[in-house]
Amino acid sequence: MTDLKAIVDAQPPLREVIEQSGLRATKALGQNFLMDHKITDKIVRHAHGFDGRQSGDLSGYLVFEIGPGPGGLTRSILRANPDKLIAIEFDERAVNALQPLQQAVGDRLEIIHGDATKQDLKALSATYGKPCKIIANLPYNVATPLLTGWLHDMYSAAPYDEMLLMFQKEVAQRICAPRGDKHYGRLAVLAQWLMKCKISFDLPPGAFSPPPKVKSAIVNFRPQDFAPAEFNKLERVTAAAFGQRRKMIRQSLKAYMPIVEALGIEPTLRAENLKIEDFIALAQKID
Repeated sequence: MTDLKAIVDAQPPLREVIEQSGLRATKALGQNFLMDHKITDKIVRHAHGFDGRQSGDLSGYLVFEIGPGPGGLTRSILRANPDKLIAIEFDERAVNALQPLQQAVGDRLEIIHGDATKQDLKALSATYGKPCKIIANLPYNVATPLLTGWLHDMYSAAPYDEMLLMFQKEVAQRICAPRGDKHYGRLAVLAQWLMKCKISFDLPPGAFSPPPKVKSAIVNFRPQDFAPAEFNKLERVTAAAFGQRRKMIRQSLKAYMPIVEALGIEPTLRAENLKIEDFIALAQKID
């Protein structure tokens, strides 16, 4: 099998790739490039993080990366020897910058030029018949809709063995927040219903080029058994509850009060005080 690590290590420095291709991070695309291979290698080592192994070995896996940019994280994923890496990139400049790397490693790396929010990763993963991971430094401006789409995939088919994703620190806190926390909301309920979620580590702005104005964090997601409920109904009830999060649920969930009362949920609570199980029970009863 091709020695991916040796091929990747022989590639020119990222800054040289960026300079030669004229690739500059664009704010409109939510781009902030990770340049330090020690950091990108650390991200990949946190694959299998829930197993406590942190081996960074991706042998046998199909890996998806979203928004590879000049390829810093791409290189680290390839060093971990996946069976195949599919990188999805919207920016044509970045697609062009990645071509020498793709030519060097061959069909172990596939680059899709397109909008990640319109890609059906579930369908792509099914064509390869391999366990699948998503590892990505997500563009800030589409991170939440991408995550919501992948959660819907997990609800319907559980195609991903693991997701290791970078978000703005505030978004990471919203995903992993416990009940009662100020960050606890709709995203926490949906994510923690379907997945085990934890923040693996934080990254300071200086780790990126250009440095963003906010901190970032890596969140590790692993599938778990979950109580049955319809995804769209859980979205509906959490949107209503947290859309007026400072109000008691007798107001924010006024349309569902007969169900709230039948379930014995105290109507003077606020949405942030409800357990995930409470929201699931509500979704199960909605017509």
